[in-house]
Amino acid sequence: MTDSSNNDVTDAEWRERLSQEAYQVARQGGTEAPFSGEYDHHSAEGVYCCICCSTELFRSNAKFDAGCGWPSFFEPADLATVKTVTDESHGMVRVEVRCAKCDAHLGHVFPDGPDPTGQRYCINSVVLDFEGKD
Repeated sequence: MTDSSNNDVTDAEWRERLSQEAYQVARQGGTEAPFSGEYDHHSAEGVYCCICCSTELFRSNAKFDAGCGWPSFFEPADLATVKTVTDESHGMVRVEVRCAKCDAHLGHVFPDGPDPTGQRYCINSVVLDFEGKD
């Protein structure tokens, strides 16, 4: 699904490219059900990339089991690959995490993660593609 001009992709094209659930999460800011994603208990070595634009987002060595029902990472692969925005939906104030390249909604980041960062990037599995270490 790599596309160097993801900002030019229309809503109709995103609907064609993505599964219904991936579209609802990545393009409409939804959330998959907890404990339902394929990467929640995934432990293989490799990298997790954006389902929409293939940007490398997280590495397996930053993944940890937060017990929250979604894959959790204490840091992104590179801070430049993700951006954060204030999310005031559902009567809460949270920090939303988006892909910096294509603006896909990934999940949220919370200040209750482990060392060394103290951050918990709580990410929906459905917006990730995994590339195993060769």
